[in-house]
Amino acid sequence: MASVTILETQGLSKSFGGLQANTDIDFKLQEGLITALIGPNGAGKTTFVGMLCGRIPATSGRVFFNGQDISALPAHQRIRLGIAYTFQITSIFPGLSVARNVELSLRRAQKLKTKDIGATVQKVLAQVNLSDRADQVAKDLSYGHQRILEIAMGLAQDPKLFILDEPTQGLSESEVEEFIALIKSLAGDTTILLIEHNMDVVMKSADHIAVLNFGELLAEGTPVEIRENKSVQSAYLGTSEDA
Repeated sequence: MASVTILETQGLSKSFGGLQANTDIDFKLQEGLITALIGPNGAGKTTFVGMLCGRIPATSGRVFFNGQDISALPAHQRIRLGIAYTFQITSIFPGLSVARNVELSLRRAQKLKTKDIGATVQKVLAQVNLSDRADQVAKDLSYGHQRILEIAMGLAQDPKLFILDEPTQGLSESEVEEFIALIKSLAGDTTILLIEHNMDVVMKSADHIAVLNFGELLAEGTPVEIRENKSVQSAYLGTSEDA
């Protein structure tokens, strides 16, 4: 089956005064896959992703989603088109229950009739193995479970593209393994762009990897191709820095 491009950038660039954060990035994200975005500290990953989801305006270049030019759309309109980003929904409501957090995310997306919300909340919680914590107050969750709740809040919006920015940061080893299993179970139902420190997570979960370095796209390929790429080894994999 031919691959379908769900998101594309053309010449995407961002400068902050005299600092060039991203330069002429041409990038395509294939539908239904888990794509990891990696690179050294200061590579421009956060800025690039901010431009994709509308949190940061591009200096030049264009962003297309499902063939539509969304370059001028603000973040909330991109959410309604089907782009969920953990940093847009990461502020959980600590005094509310787990189920209520997911419900509010659903209402924000404005995609369901009120009568359908309860069933969808339960479905999402089951998907991320939080059903037994539905009535627990969010602030009482472990850090790892709070991160999983953030993912549940994103899934509740039924995204076509789900951008996860360093989701395993602070998780225990067992929680990391659970996360890998979770996102692999989601692949195909939604397209995932994963920005991640942990190369073990990247290599175990990603179908495709893109590498940024000094604000430019250095390489793309399968995990095996990226691991064997000499330029990537020199810029990133061969260093002690993970992000």
